[in-house]
Amino acid sequence: MRKAFVYRLYPTTQQAQALTGQLALACELYNACLEERREAYRRAGKTLTYYDQANQLKAIRQIRPEVAALNFSMLQATCRRVQRAFDAFFRRLKAGQKPGYPRFRSVRRFDSITFPSYGDGCRLTGNRLYVQGIGSLKVKLHRAVEGTIKTVTLKRSAGKWYVCCSADLGDVQPTSATGPAVGIDLGLSAFLTTSAGEQVAPPRLYRKAQAQLRRAARRVARRKKGSNRRRKAVRTLATVHQHVANQRKDFHHKTALALLRRYGLIVHEDLNVRGIARTRLAKSTHDAGWAAFLVILAHKAADAGVTVIAVNPRNTSQACSGCGRLPAVPKTLADRLHTCSCGLTLDRDENAARNIKRLGLSRQAPTLPVGGVA
Repeated sequence: MRKAFVYRLYPTTQQAQALTGQLALACELYNACLEERREAYRRAGKTLTYYDQANQLKAIRQIRPEVAALNFSMLQATCRRVQRAFDAFFRRLKAGQKPGYPRFRSVRRFDSITFPSYGDGCRLTGNRLYVQGIGSLKVKLHRAVEGTIKTVTLKRSAGKWYVCCSADLGDVQPTSATGPAVGIDLGLSAFLTTSAGEQVAPPRLYRKAQAQLRRAARRVARRKKGSNRRRKAVRTLATVHQHVANQRKDFHHKTALALLRRYGLIVHEDLNVRGIARTRLAKSTHDAGWAAFLVILAHKAADAGVTVIAVNPRNTSQACSGCGRLPAVPKTLADRLHTCSCGLTLDRDENAARNIKRLGLSRQAPTLPVGGVA
């Protein structure tokens, strides 16, 4: 099992400049590899591979001393990054999806470099991270690294630097949780409602930050393109967006953890979030971040030994959880109370959560892999 650990870096001014220089050289190499592939196919109809381009690195290092100062494995990882971009392009093309041909990257949008072999140019010792060509960087280790570190990625985000350590935890066999089952209905009036009637209020973080985001975006629009003042305003805007994203991620993690500590089986709808995001509810849907929450829930469930099942959402909000009868007149989004001729009256979302739980229990949950998402 692989697990990623992300920590904040605190480089000095000189170290930050050196890191930015390494990103710029890696971006140059990425664009050069992309250009070479395009020209080779356009002129000779030849498709270059990762090995064709990685074999040229030694010759490049002999004529470019600034490239020779970089870690060789990191340069290979940059070439492999181009290969993955083309592999994804051909995969989407064969699947009939929008291909998305690989594009050149701006030096301001190329924000990460990877050291694929831990110990080769990058090593963590205590609260210091050694990086070849940079030196020893201060790391905020807010939690201990588990397992064996395999790869290290340095990332720049909104003017801040982070290190992501991908660690191998080995063959982890979590014990099966013994808690009760629960169905959850994700919504907008309440972020989620359980089959027991409990609700989690939506944080609406983006809407709360809209005024601040509007002022920051207006400041960017008023700056001259290419100026230092505009770059500073862009960084301020990115910082606000990042703060909102971090708050949302923290909310998702805490909400998922609270569910996993109480229940042994969690059933949710297999929502078409992308389709909902194309409707008039787009802003609220993106603000809630259902897709990201379900991914976090599935990953945490795999560690906790909790089974997570996704069921078809068809009629879960319309059918009665007491008798299973569909209403004569379908409910609209404005109808927040479920009332049935059988006498059952309760909140619309709680009724849906009960239906979701029933569908999950009707499936062969014990045959599913522990922590797997159906």
